[in-house]
Amino acid sequence: KSFTSTAIGFAVAEKRLTVNDKVISFFPDKLPATTSENLSHLTIKHLLSMSVGQSPDPSGPVAISDDWVKTFLATPILKKPGTEFLYNSAATYMLSAILQKVTGERIIDYLKPRLFDPLGIQGMDWETDPMGINVGGWGLRLKTEDIAKMGLLFLQKGKWNGKQILPATWIEEATTFKIDNAPGMEQIRKDSSDWRQGYCYQFWRSRHNSYRGDGAFGQYMLVLPEQDAVIAITSETPNMQNELNLVWQYLLPAMRPDRSTLSMNDAMTLKKRLATLKLAMPPVTDTLMEIASVSTRYKMQSNAKNIESIAIKTNDNVLTLDFEIKGTHYPVSFGNGKWIEGKTEMPGPSLVELAKNHFGGLPPSQVAGAYRWKEKNILEARLRYIDSPHTLSMTLYFDEDKILVDLQDSFKAPDKKITIKGEKVN
Repeated sequence: KSFTSTAIGFAVAEKRLTVNDKVISFFPDKLPATTSENLSHLTIKHLLSMSVGQSPDPSGPVAISDDWVKTFLATPILKKPGTEFLYNSAATYMLSAILQKVTGERIIDYLKPRLFDPLGIQGMDWETDPMGINVGGWGLRLKTEDIAKMGLLFLQKGKWNGKQILPATWIEEATTFKIDNAPGMEQIRKDSSDWRQGYCYQFWRSRHNSYRGDGAFGQYMLVLPEQDAVIAITSETPNMQNELNLVWQYLLPAMRPDRSTLSMNDAMTLKKRLATLKLAMPPVTDTLMEIASVSTRYKMQSNAKNIESIAIKTNDNVLTLDFEIKGTHYPVSFGNGKWIEGKTEMPGPSLVELAKNHFGGLPPSQVAGAYRWKEKNILEARLRYIDSPHTLSMTLYFDEDKILVDLQDSFKAPDKKITIKGEKVN
């Protein structure tokens, strides 16, 4: 969202649009039969500040429709725009759609010469809607270092290597308080939450006079102007507030004037620590199951993952699972006691996996797979999607010619696992 907001900032600087432009002016051919007064008053600024006036959040219905812009504009705006905060990822999508309308480019392409190239950010990709518009509110994949670079650009008021690439006035406008997202809440409760400090233009205000861009499950770009610091975090956590609490508890107190630079010993310790970071090695198992020692395919019953069949192969302690989804085969390899890295076009765990064209045009996902035999007829396999925070865990239960498979996305509660059944076909 913060990258989408920044793209709007570039467009404002280039006088392609203003934050006071009416949203309906960009899409006259997609308006509902009757344009309400609230819709007619909706501006880019309202989209930026999450104060559209819709309720509930329309992002779900928008993301599964064929025309996201039309669906958003048809969603009733019940309250006067600008008067009430409601988190609304579809509003961010509309910013992306508007920018593409006025520039003729997707946001990812528009930002390349203006932001990504100057900062040395490469290899990024961004999911799209069915019309080929970057979704804006989610789905941008970057390295942790790239997020840190973006934070540093904002900390430096839009300067990079001495050159002003984004106006300092936009940095100020985009990151300062725009709307109270917790009106009426007791101050003591506000003081303990980083989600009750107010909202900006697709940035959150945080405690300790900081601001941040953040994404689901703990993806942070935290800017602390008073400490002259940026903290970038990529993770998967069910409790994002606890993650920030750790920052305030341990990192903030260490940011003192007398610790402005690392000692040589500190730097070497940090370098050594970073060099040894890796995924925990899965346990080795020697138990092999005879039925899986040759190629075996199972036809699966109808299921939410649209898996039509699964083929199982083993060779030299390498397990291959071949998933057939809507007629397409996705073979993935797993190591016994080690991770096997590879690539796959099989859609990974996602909060919005029902969104049409969600992964359209994206490069294959980078994955790492490992397996073990828990018991003679119980196989456990784990597939980590390296370019996302998520993991797909699978437990396969074999019973003569039948198979039962439990699929668990890492961000879902254990009781939300998907269980599918199948029968051997060869």
